[in-house]
Amino acid sequence: MQSRFSNTRRFATTLVARALAVSVLSGAAGLAGAQEMTKIRYTLDWRFEGPISPFLLAADRGYFRDEKLDVQIDVGAGSPVAVNRVAAGTHDIGLCDITSLFEFAANNQQNPAARMQAVYAYYEQSPAMAFALKKSGIKTPKDLEGKTLGAPVFDGGRKAFPIFAKATNIDTSKVKWTAMEPSLRETMLVRGEVDAITGYHFSGLLSINARGVKDEDVVMFKYTDYGVPLYGNVIFASPKFIAEHPKAVAGFLRAVNKAIKETIANPQAAIKVLKARDAVIDETIELKRLKLALEYIVTPAVKSSGLGSFSKVRLEQGLEAVQWGFDLKSKVNLDLILNSSFLPSSAERSVN
Repeated sequence: MQSRFSNTRRFATTLVARALAVSVLSGAAGLAGAQEMTKIRYTLDWRFEGPISPFLLAADRGYFRDEKLDVQIDVGAGSPVAVNRVAAGTHDIGLCDITSLFEFAANNQQNPAARMQAVYAYYEQSPAMAFALKKSGIKTPKDLEGKTLGAPVFDGGRKAFPIFAKATNIDTSKVKWTAMEPSLRETMLVRGEVDAITGYHFSGLLSINARGVKDEDVVMFKYTDYGVPLYGNVIFASPKFIAEHPKAVAGFLRAVNKAIKETIANPQAAIKVLKARDAVIDETIELKRLKLALEYIVTPAVKSSGLGSFSKVRLEQGLEAVQWGFDLKSKVNLDLILNSSFLPSSAERSVN
């Protein structure tokens, strides 16, 4: 006859064994879950600022995780750098000005692996424009003739200036350019060292404001107001990543699209997430910057066709303009760099 102690010991041993079995099974399940996560290295085109807060919101609220994605978001150093990062394989998906994508495609026609594909239109209109101060006497685009303009050599507004000039009958031979670091652009304008600058609406205006100039004292020529048919920034991916992880691309866009819609509904919440990521930002300034950026995300065309979508006609017009304005030597096949197959459903992309 077994003792009560023996029975108790056997019962305890059984409980320990069962607990260990549950622990092992849970660990295995967790490991399997971790193994199912697809890692994505995502590069922005610029710093952590208001306009990119939807991407941080998607991460903060677990929308990437819900799609089984482990997303690393890195700051950028200009659209050309973002394109080169993805082309080199250090990143899988990126954000860039579409003109940089066109230019890269033209310069790499013989390399199929380098044909980056635009998968989502982030800014449905280009925010590129020229800025001047009212005290300069510049009132119309034509007044830029005989003046000195300043911008970094890689600036999208500077590179697209010939397209704007053609649309407004500016003689570019009468325009002088000065190159500088991005951080000096608005300072040189306010000091009078250049007569005008190019840049993005929400970057240039707020940087001019930060140097003591009010909105009403700034003259702005938005390229798209003068018939320049350019999209702004697009989300793009490498052909290798698209081929190997199509579900991850679709999931990434679903998560971002959801975060964009929530940012539109509550910009302040997105800025709170941005502030948590970068404590030194000024929330008031970045909220204003985000609201300006949303004007290029939520346009009449977007209200009609939904977030992220492209118009083939406008893309062809924009590509033709870039081919001429950038003096691209190789003709770009638009069908090779546009891929709308990963867009979320029309209902998911709908905005009022």
